[in-house]
Amino acid sequence: MSTPRFLDIEYCQTEDALFPIAMAWSLEDGQMKTVVIAPVDEWLSEDGDLGDIDLDYLAEQGVPLIELVHELHQDLPDQTVYVDGLDPDEILIDLIFTAMEQEAPFEIAPITDLITGMDSDALEDRRRQLLFEESLEPQLPENGVYALLLMAQEHGLFEED
Repeated sequence: MSTPRFLDIEYCQTEDALFPIAMAWSLEDGQMKTVVIAPVDEWLSEDGDLGDIDLDYLAEQGVPLIELVHELHQDLPDQTVYVDGLDPDEILIDLIFTAMEQEAPFEIAPITDLITGMDSDALEDRRRQLLFEESLEPQLPENGVYALLLMAQEHGLFEED
């Protein structure tokens, strides 16, 4: 069995807009990559009301979608990538790849497809507990991926060296 891969996306959601603002994913060796995402104009609402999202920060620090898509193609080709199942991850991935007129090189699946011995509520409780125990902010996508990595490790889902 190959090492499971995980992904988490932080996003902006208002009445008029839904788009990713940051993403983290794990690699085959268990390492992680994290990026802030520069939004494309088509994602932004006409009235510009994005709550507390700092568009200037995203524009200055964010990775252009073409670079993000290239990295995802390199890192996750033909993989099943597991998510916590709480966010609209598939919609957000579709937004990224549709903006670049491409298809995602991976499939998204909920963590419940990987860790089958627990129901979704128990898995979410354990994920939250790990975030608390490790003093991690749940809003940061790298922390979400880290918690999923810890859960997979607890369930013996990593190949031993």
